[in-house]
Amino acid sequence: MEPHWLHRLREALWGERVALSRYQHELRRAGRYVYALARDLMDGQISMRAMSLIYTTLLSLVPLLALAFSLLKGLGVHNSLQPVLNRFLAPLGPQGAQLSQNIIAFVENIKVGVLGSLGVALLLYTVLTMIQKVEDSFNFIWRIEARRKLGQRVGEYLSVLLVGPAAIVLALGITATVLNSSVVASLARIEPLGLIFYVVGRLIPYGVIVGLFTFLYAFVPNTRVRLRAAFGGGLLAGFLWQSASLAFASFVAASPNYNAIYSGFAIVILLLIWLYVGWLILLVGCQLSYYLQYPERLTPTRVAPHMSARAGETLGLWITALVGQRFLKGEAPLSRDQLHRDLPAVPEHIDEVVEILLHRGVLAESGPDGAQLLPRRDLDSLTVAQLWQLLREGFDGPPRERDGLAADVQALLQAAETGFAGADGRQTLREWLSKSP
Repeated sequence: MEPHWLHRLREALWGERVALSRYQHELRRAGRYVYALARDLMDGQISMRAMSLIYTTLLSLVPLLALAFSLLKGLGVHNSLQPVLNRFLAPLGPQGAQLSQNIIAFVENIKVGVLGSLGVALLLYTVLTMIQKVEDSFNFIWRIEARRKLGQRVGEYLSVLLVGPAAIVLALGITATVLNSSVVASLARIEPLGLIFYVVGRLIPYGVIVGLFTFLYAFVPNTRVRLRAAFGGGLLAGFLWQSASLAFASFVAASPNYNAIYSGFAIVILLLIWLYVGWLILLVGCQLSYYLQYPERLTPTRVAPHMSARAGETLGLWITALVGQRFLKGEAPLSRDQLHRDLPAVPEHIDEVVEILLHRGVLAESGPDGAQLLPRRDLDSLTVAQLWQLLREGFDGPPRERDGLAADVQALLQAAETGFAGADGRQTLREWLSKSP
């Protein structure tokens, strides 16, 4: 039985309120976001995925840095990699700087040329696996079942590996050059320009982190993410990251007993904790991006309610009709995102019915990212009764008859379907859709 205060809180956030001022309405909406994020965090799924990403990070950190170092070395800016790693490990204190030097020294000793084709392939596989794990975690948050196709996955992942490190180093290098230039130094002596430059210099690390997170939230999920939603999640994650970095650094500085208890293992334990906090922040920001893009999914509970058989059949006929009407009118195909926005149904139920229609050959996915839906069969080759039967059978098809009672049950259901097929069910999908307004 849930606590009374939790029931009261949900009632205050989602219950009917007749008269609310604009300020109260905005406060209530913000409360829904906070409640949903806290609920999803306490559910444990995000925490479990953050812990699994720690293991992947430990396996992929050196190969990732080796590839980034090779790329940056070709550009002549490989020395800029260590400041980025130092910033990431700064919350670990003095031991973080030592760990950063050890990692960079190890990476510099890796000679990609002598690894051979198999070694380079394993290096790439390890890095691509890490990005795939991140994509799987983001897709879980976005309620997406399908991964990118293999060719698309490799191409887009490699583009991130090639462009990402260079873009980060380039942004930090340009910023440092501009702030340290003689012109800026001269202008900084003039107030209030000096104060403005000081504030901008302090905000730049936040801006770089927010920009990086925004890019990840917009690019990694296997769906089209609006920039506004990605930026909202990046803003929260960037603020939490910088705040957690300062808080963790203070915690490490105030806990010298860790070195006394764990000796040389203290840095490893602190690194694992910091990696967990970092991944948790990244996933929480991704969750906020999802809710910002789909505010209608801010529901009191995360688990989708059970979909009845009648609701599934109704939804299947509705989706097929919408896709078929678009096709007959020569309009742009519908996407799953449009169905999520336009249909008054739970997104998980829509995705389940769409997967049944794809599996049974009624619909097909098209477009560069496979997000658009089109009829897979000629609309004259499928009757309404046949479509209804496919929806009733779902993924598995008709059940097998095991005994006389099962046969009687199956005959009863077939009689109901036959009765419908003898009436309006005989018309083809084209005929049925042609009558619709």
